[in-house]
Amino acid sequence: MESGEAYRSSSAEVLLGAHDPVRDVLALARPRAVAPVPLRATAPWEARFSPFPHIKLGVVVEGQCWLRVDGRAPLLLSTGDFYLLGDPPPYSLGSSTEDTSAKGPEIPPGSVAYTCSVDFTFQDSDASTLFSSLPPAMLVKADDDAGRLLWNIATLLVHEIRTCEAGQSLVLEHLAQILLVHMLRSHAGSSHEPLGWLASVADDGIGAALRAVHADPRHRWTLDELSGIATMSRSAFAAHFRNRVGRPPLDYLIEWRMQLARAALRTEDSLTAIAEAVGYQSESAFSTAFRRVVGMPPREFRASLRARPRDRA
Repeated sequence: MESGEAYRSSSAEVLLGAHDPVRDVLALARPRAVAPVPLRATAPWEARFSPFPHIKLGVVVEGQCWLRVDGRAPLLLSTGDFYLLGDPPPYSLGSSTEDTSAKGPEIPPGSVAYTCSVDFTFQDSDASTLFSSLPPAMLVKADDDAGRLLWNIATLLVHEIRTCEAGQSLVLEHLAQILLVHMLRSHAGSSHEPLGWLASVADDGIGAALRAVHADPRHRWTLDELSGIATMSRSAFAAHFRNRVGRPPLDYLIEWRMQLARAALRTEDSLTAIAEAVGYQSESAFSTAFRRVVGMPPREFRASLRARPRDRA
C-alpha cells in the first residue's frame, strides 16, 4: 500500500463490512452471554443487583418498572424498552422510584412486570476499548426506530426462553450477541451522546481512518496517509480524531497493535512472527513498544498467561 489513494480503491470492501472495528474489538474481547434471566413480579417489588464489571442488557417484555442505578436519576421503563449498563455499579429494578423528584407515573399495586436480562462477560481485558465508549446507563425506547428493530429480536429471545427446544442454548447465545450489536449501533448513532469510539466508527472521515487501521494494522501508517483517507487536512484530522476517539491517531494505532499482540501471545507463535504481524520490523522494537503500553515485556506477559487457569471452553 503506497498511499491513502491506494487504500481508497478498496473502500467498497470496507463498506461491506470486511474490516469492521466493532467486530474486531468484540472478537478480541471474547464476549460470552450468560443465559437470559426472565423476571416476573407483581407490584410492590424490587430486585437489587450487585456491581458487575462487564455489560448488562435488558428488556421490559410486559408492564413497567423503574431502573435505579446508584448515583443516577431513576429511569421509568415500559413494555418494549431496552437498557444497557456498561460496567454498572449497584442497581435495582422495581415498582418504586424511592425518589420523590423522579418524573413519571406511580406503578399501582398489583401491576405485573416481566423483564428479561442478559449478562455479557468478556474473557479479555481488551474490552476496555468498548467499555470506555459506553455510558453507565443507556436506554432505547420502544417507539424509537432502533427500539422497534430490537423488539423483533427480543420476541425471538423470549420465545426461546419459553420453549425448551433442541439447540436452545446456541440460539440464545446468538440472539443475545445480535441484541448487543444493535444496542451498540443505537448508541453510536445517538445524537444525544455523539462522541466516543463507537460513534467515530460510523463517522465518514474518522471512521474511514479507523477501518483502514483495523484492516491493515501492520502497515506503517503515517498521519498524512490517514488524513488523506479521512479526506481532511493533517491538522484538522489530528484534532478531530483526538476529540472523537480520545487519543491521537498514531497512539490509537499502537494501542490497537498491542491489543492484537496480547491476543497473539496466547498462541505458540514466536515473538518474531507476532512482531511482524503487528507491524514491527524487529523483535526488539516490538518488545520496547509492548513494554511501554502494557507495562511488561511480551515474554513476561506470555508467562503470566500460562500461569493463569485456562478459560473454560
